[in-house]
Amino acid sequence: MITHLLTDHTGVEVIGVDLTAPLNDKIKSELIDAFHRHLVLVIRDQNLDAQQMLDAVRLFGEVFAQHNKRFSLADCPQIHYLSNEDHHSDGNRYIPGAGFHTDHSNAPEPPKATVLFARSLPETGGDTQFVNMYSAYDDLSDTIKLKIADLKAVHVYQSRHSTRKLMPLSEESQKDVLDSVVHPLVRTHPETGRKALYINPIRIEAIEGLPEPETLTLLDELLAHATQEKYQYRHKWRLGDLVMWDNRCLLHKANDDYDMTQLRYLYRVMLKGDKPI
Repeated sequence: MITHLLTDHTGVEVIGVDLTAPLNDKIKSELIDAFHRHLVLVIRDQNLDAQQMLDAVRLFGEVFAQHNKRFSLADCPQIHYLSNEDHHSDGNRYIPGAGFHTDHSNAPEPPKATVLFARSLPETGGDTQFVNMYSAYDDLSDTIKLKIADLKAVHVYQSRHSTRKLMPLSEESQKDVLDSVVHPLVRTHPETGRKALYINPIRIEAIEGLPEPETLTLLDELLAHATQEKYQYRHKWRLGDLVMWDNRCLLHKANDDYDMTQLRYLYRVMLKGDKPI
């Protein structure tokens, strides 16, 4: 197993691991350690079917039941697909992952990790950008840190303030998704003990104890600070990439800057997390 850092703060490339074969304890330990230290794990040159992907990601934890079951694979429903070929009811193209966010923060125990496997890619574009929310938090002024230390946000499936339109939940999915949950704006990572900003423009409906104008101003300021280029790693996909990232300390977004006549299709699995504290 060979590793290369992708930036000095986020992302590590792994070469020489075949996830279709059994991995010894040393390799498993090294992969888990690399994930915790570098937040984005890029395992190159994989050739996986849906079941093989599912078996591989179980090395890192239990599978989390994704919310919108309309995207699940018929023959392997714990895996969902991301595709640029789906459309909203109004005919507009649906781009999964657009806009900075963290996955499924409207769950009481949001997924600790998301894993994507590239099955088909456009010739250029379609990168995924990641934001290191440890670093973004560390660089906040002491005044802002004190202000947000005990604030809690209300997360819903889709915030009325969000500029991104999500696909409606399927009838089956609606039964399993809560109307709202409350999480801190600053969370402590259960593995590393580090603090990270925990915001989600797509899901946050309100901040407890703050009037709406102050809530929106604060969230806009925190997002503008966090998404500075110095905190980002931009992943340029290759076929066969399996990419896993830590939702507890990252934001991410997919870019739609490519020829939409070319298919972008990935498998997605999430791993169970814990209640943010």
